[in-house]
Amino acid sequence: MERRVILDRPPAADADAGHARAPRPPRFAARTGWDLSGNSLASVLAEARGAGRALVDFTESNPTRCGIVETAHLIAPLGEPRGERYAPLPLGDPAARAAVSRYYQERGLDVDPSSVVLTASTSEAYGWLLKLLAERGDDVLVPVPSYPLLEYLACLEDVALTPYPLLREEGWRIDLGALERAAGERTRAVVLVHPNNPTGSFVRRDDAAALEACARERGLALIVDEVFGDYAHGDLAPDRLPSFAGARQALTFVLSGLSKVMALPQLKLGWIAVSGPPELAAAALERLEVIADTYLSVGTPVQLALPEILASRAPVQRAILSRVQANLAALDAAIAARAGGAVRRLPIDGGWYATLEVPRVHDEDGWVELLVRDEGIIVHPGYFFDMPRDGFLVVGLLLDPDVFAEAALRLVGRIARAISGE
Repeated sequence: MERRVILDRPPAADADAGHARAPRPPRFAARTGWDLSGNSLASVLAEARGAGRALVDFTESNPTRCGIVETAHLIAPLGEPRGERYAPLPLGDPAARAAVSRYYQERGLDVDPSSVVLTASTSEAYGWLLKLLAERGDDVLVPVPSYPLLEYLACLEDVALTPYPLLREEGWRIDLGALERAAGERTRAVVLVHPNNPTGSFVRRDDAAALEACARERGLALIVDEVFGDYAHGDLAPDRLPSFAGARQALTFVLSGLSKVMALPQLKLGWIAVSGPPELAAAALERLEVIADTYLSVGTPVQLALPEILASRAPVQRAILSRVQANLAALDAAIAARAGGAVRRLPIDGGWYATLEVPRVHDEDGWVELLVRDEGIIVHPGYFFDMPRDGFLVVGLLLDPDVFAEAALRLVGRIARAISGE
C-alpha cells in the first residue's frame, strides 16, 4: 500500500478552542539535576574580582597557566602531514600504544602494547570503564578523601558511589576492613587514586596485595588513577607501591595521560593499561574495543605525535617537581616562621597539592572567605575533597615560586592572627 505524505497539514480543530493545550518544554534527565546555584565563596570571589582586586589562586591546577616549563616545541609534532589522513583504530594507533608501553618499561614496569587503550582523557576512561563494568544502579567503591570529579562521572553513567575511608592517623592508608564491609552484592569495582589527590599518599604494598585478594574473591575490578604517579617527592619508602601497572592478580585498569605526565592537558590524550588474569583481561579488551569504536574520540595528530612527546618527558617532569618542591619548602618555611603552632602541613608522598590542618575557630567556608576578603588568597576548603572532618584547607603547589612564597607567609600569618582574636 502506498504511503501518503501530507505536508502543511492544518491542526485538527479542537472541540473546545478555548482549551487549547499549552506548549510543553522538553524534559532534562534527572541525572543532570545538579544544584547549580552559586555558593558563598562564589559570591565573595565575584565581589573581590568586581572590585578589581589582585588575587593569588592557590587552587590553580592548570600547568599551562603557571609558567613552569616551555612546551611549545612539544606541540610542533602535531603538524605531522600524516595527520591529514583519517584512519581510525578503536584502541589507538599501534605506534602510540607502543610509546605508552615504553613509558612504563622505562619505569621498570612490564606493560604490553596490546593491553593499552587510548582515550581522549582520563575522565573519558572512567566513563568507558563504568560502561564496561556496571549496570544502572550498581555501585563502585571510591576513597575518601579524594577529588569530586568521580561523583559527576558516576552520576552520568547512573552508577552509585560508595565511600571507603583512608586513615589519616596511619598516613592515609586504606581501611581494608571498612572497604570490605562497604562492598555489597552490586559492587562492581574499587577505585584507587594513586597517589591520592589531595593527600599525596601512595598505597602500601601489603594493602595492595590484600586489596587484590579481596577483588578476586568478590569478583571486583580495580580502577587505579595514576595521573600523578610520576611526581613522588623523592624516593618512595620501600613499603609503598610505585604503580599498579604490570602483571596483577585481579582485573586491573591503570589510568594516566598527557595532562599530568607531560603537563599538556590541551592535547586531550589519556590511556588505560589493562592487566589481570589473561582470559579476563582479553575479554575486557574486546569489549573496550567496541566502546572505543563507538566514540573514536582520540585525535589522529596527537596519536602520531605521542612517541616523540613522551620521549621528551624528563625535562618537563624535572621542572614540575622542582617547582612543587620549592613551593612546598616555602610553605613549610612560612609555617615555621608565622604559624605559632596554629597551622600544620600534613605529610605527603607526592602530587601537586598540600593539605593544611587549621584550628576550627571558623568552619572551612569561614576560613576561605576570610582569606579572600583579607588577603586576596583563594584556597580549597577540605570538604571539597571529602576530608574526614572540618578543619582542613588544600593548596596547590604550581604557582610561580616568588608569588607562592609571599602569599604563603600572608596565608599562614592571617590564620595565626585569627587565632589570637585579630
